[in-house]
Amino acid sequence: DFLGSGERANDGIKCNMVRYSVEPENPEKVSKSRGSHLRVHFKHCREIAFHTSGMNVNKAVKFLDDVLAYKAVVPFVCFTGGIGRKAQAKQSKVPGSKGRWPVKAAAVYKDLLTNAIANAETKGLDTEQLVITHAQVNRAPPGRRRTYRAHGRIGKYASQPAHIEIILTEDSGNVEKAEEDNRVKITKKMAAKRRFVKVG
Repeated sequence: DFLGSGERANDGIKCNMVRYSVEPENPEKVSKSRGSHLRVHFKHCREIAFHTSGMNVNKAVKFLDDVLAYKAVVPFVCFTGGIGRKAQAKQSKVPGSKGRWPVKAAAVYKDLLTNAIANAETKGLDTEQLVITHAQVNRAPPGRRRTYRAHGRIGKYASQPAHIEIILTEDSGNVEKAEEDNRVKITKKMAAKRRFVKVG
């Protein structure tokens, strides 16, 4: 029998249909979104995810809107071969000044982020306090096509799609203060003097 809720027919055990690479400690304060085999460049998605990871969601959405309007650039820090330098890359505190405006990848990533925000609203989370705590991009199997070369040869013409997963966490803003260490710190020289025993 087909069970729409994700239960097995015999034992009634609920099984999760989708796996994420990390499991959050507090699932009630978390919302997720993911896409598989997306026809956008893996390298572009990786740079966007790396740059937006740790951002507040509203700030991230505004950044992606600016990228789509060519007002902000996505800094490229990992896959930098052949990437030109951009003056806008100086806006972000990253090494180097290489960047691009990957419009298609930014639009797809923004759609996933919007979906995660909608999931958070459904769970009753405060969308103003949401932070991107996990953004991961993996290579998907390449789409294989062929191109025709000189002298009757055939070359590969592959696309590099991506799997993307995003996890948003509601940030309470309260951080517990660490317990103060009241022990007296001593230098190595003082410790050596205490070990030395006077004879005679």
